[in-house]
Amino acid sequence: QVRLVESGGGLVQPGGSLRLSCAASGRTASRAVMGWFRQAPGKEREFIAVSSWSDGRTYYGDSMKGRITISRDNAKNTVYLQMISLKPEDTAVYYCAADRDYYDFHRRPLDAWGQGTLVTVSS
Repeated sequence: QVRLVESGGGLVQPGGSLRLSCAASGRTASRAVMGWFRQAPGKEREFIAVSSWSDGRTYYGDSMKGRITISRDNAKNTVYLQMISLKPEDTAVYYCAADRDYYDFHRRPLDAWGQGTLVTVSS
């Protein structure tokens, strides 16, 4: 069992920045790869970014590329998503996910999901 707990969401003005955190616990092998997705109201879930704990590989989805950075703190078992230049269309629930494999992380069923954290971009 892997437990993922997101934090850091909230209300931010357009153009602002926010850093989301995802603290992981549980079976190490099942959280070797961690990433972020989001789901806006009325829309399908969308892949944002992924990072592999073991070799540092990262991959970003197209929707926020250039405005986000995924990073990890191995000592804290935490993965972060730094977001800048936020737009109203970035408003969504952001989910952390974990899996044992990096391959096709962005488009297949994954081992574990967090409960999500709401990001609202509005003036």
